Amino acid sequence: MSLIVQKYGGSSVATPELIRQVARRALDAKNQGHQIVVVLSAMKGETDRLLALASRMHPQPSPREVDQLLATGELTTASLFALACQTYGERAKSFSGLQAGIQTDNRHQRARIVNIDAARLRSELAKGRLVAVAGFQGATAGGDVTTLGRGGSDTTAVALAVALKADACEIYTDVEGIYTTDPGVCDRARKMDRISFEEMMELASLGAKVMEIRSVEFAMNYNMPIHVRHAHLPGAGTLICEEDTDMEKKPVVGVAYSKNEARITLLKVSDQPGTAAKILGIISASGIVVDMIIQNQSANIDPNSGEPHTDFSFTVPLSDYPKALELMRDTAAEIGAERIVGTDNIAKISLVGVGMRNHAGVAAQMFQALAREGINISLISTSEIKISCIIEKKYTELAVRALHDAFELHQA
Repeated sequence: MSLIVQKYGGSSVATPELIRQVARRALDAKNQGHQIVVVLSAMKGETDRLLALASRMHPQPSPREVDQLLATGELTTASLFALACQTYGERAKSFSGLQAGIQTDNRHQRARIVNIDAARLRSELAKGRLVAVAGFQGATAGGDVTTLGRGGSDTTAVALAVALKADACEIYTDVEGIYTTDPGVCDRARKMDRISFEEMMELASLGAKVMEIRSVEFAMNYNMPIHVRHAHLPGAGTLICEEDTDMEKKPVVGVAYSKNEARITLLKVSDQPGTAAKILGIISASGIVVDMIIQNQSANIDPNSGEPHTDFSFTVPLSDYPKALELMRDTAAEIGAERIVGTDNIAKISLVGVGMRNHAGVAAQMFQALAREGINISLISTSEIKISCIIEKKYTELAVRALHDAFELHQA
């Protein structure tokens, strides 16, 4: 008998009828002889509705009370799912994150799992029950409810699969698997049969929305393969697993994009040791994550100080742009910047593939493909398996299609 952890996202359980459908799917798997644990997200739109209610009660609601409130969304789905199973004669039982033994740290709204005591779930499975667990949540050692942040139900599912030593972890969603790029942007996008943990983590961090990055990292650390499948359609979906030699044959497996970007440039700052550390230290101290950085080589000497000066650019998430720009304005005189310019009219376009380690010329081919479409590049960032460029936002979809065609990603 194998143990399978299934997770269903918010769009898959958006209505009572859809909840009944996923209940039937889970029961079909159980009737095939498997032990089944189902992790459920809140019904589509419910988390946003609860956040709006909290804001109506208080302009700055406390994180603890927000977690108490948000956790009810997943609890509702888990209970409805168990009731649906019971109408089909199944002895299903629902559990909160706390009841399922999921312990987290104390960071409300972005907690991390530190331990899982799965003894109670094992006991219920041994009795032949189908177990439903509310995703996205856990509790501190003191018993306070916490939530794991957006996409946290994926992390719940993978973590439970690891803790229970499951034979499989299945993530059910509203798409048929992982695609080479966004099918809504490129109609030649192809569903992949397999993708490595590393590639999936890069795609998730660069804008792909199917999987949450922390869940993939968790799976990679414990080598827990993940099957991503459509919740209401048949099909094998995509397997996220360890890298193998076949995966290195193609230099690129996917194109990702993000419009959630903004760039800040400090013009003519002193090119002295410690300047970059000072700039980024101020940004970091405010909890803002810097992504791409570029510093031009000194070419000019300040006529007043006689010191070399340079331009320094970096990107931040769009939501942090106003705060970051204000911080740099306040610091301009201190760091000796002539002026500061910023823009939110940018996007990040990225290529991902473990095969880049063994294939030359990927960057050149990428730049040529963009140049043919008249798309200018303002910043470039690379890693072993990724190349990212900052371009004007209006060219995003064109760039995705051009790169997808240039690397023939429509072909398996």
